[in-house]
Amino acid sequence: MATGAHAADVNKLAEGCANCHGKDGVNSEGDVPNIGGLSAKYLTLTMEHYKKEERPCVETKIRSGDKKGTKSDMCQVVKDLSDDDIKQLSEHFAGKKFVRTAQKFDAALAAKGKSVHEKSCEKCHSEAASKADDDNGILAGQKMAYLKEQTEFYLAGKRWIHKKMKPKLEALDKNEVEAALHYYASQQ
Repeated sequence: MATGAHAADVNKLAEGCANCHGKDGVNSEGDVPNIGGLSAKYLTLTMEHYKKEERPCVETKIRSGDKKGTKSDMCQVVKDLSDDDIKQLSEHFAGKKFVRTAQKFDAALAAKGKSVHEKSCEKCHSEAASKADDDNGILAGQKMAYLKEQTEFYLAGKRWIHKKMKPKLEALDKNEVEAALHYYASQQ
């Protein structure tokens, strides 16, 4: 974790992140993921992918701060961050607690989704997709709208996908994908 001058720098940078992701990486916006508690490795890779525009740069309104109401996207946000800035921010948010989102879901779909997860996803998204240490993001309790959007990006070839995940995801039909999303949303 950052100390001294670095701590002040990372806290200032984290304030900018909080304008959308919320204090400690927790927010109530459906299209903005909770990032507190994700692994530092996952957060670093995510920011690097945005910096290289290897992920879709979805425009959104800034939710708070001095730029509230203006539009931006993650590619713009990270473009001027140094490798050290990215490392410090990743460690900062990894040190926070992941907070699951209370959200609506279909219980019957969630039950089907549990089977889909166990069959196709558990090997990499371990402990019912709730473990940060697997460095694959926490899906359990993440915003369903956000997960749905990212899944659509994967399936459309707009977002880099791991070679092990690609055939697993492509083998699922639309109903299985939807069920898995409800399963992740059900873990509150």
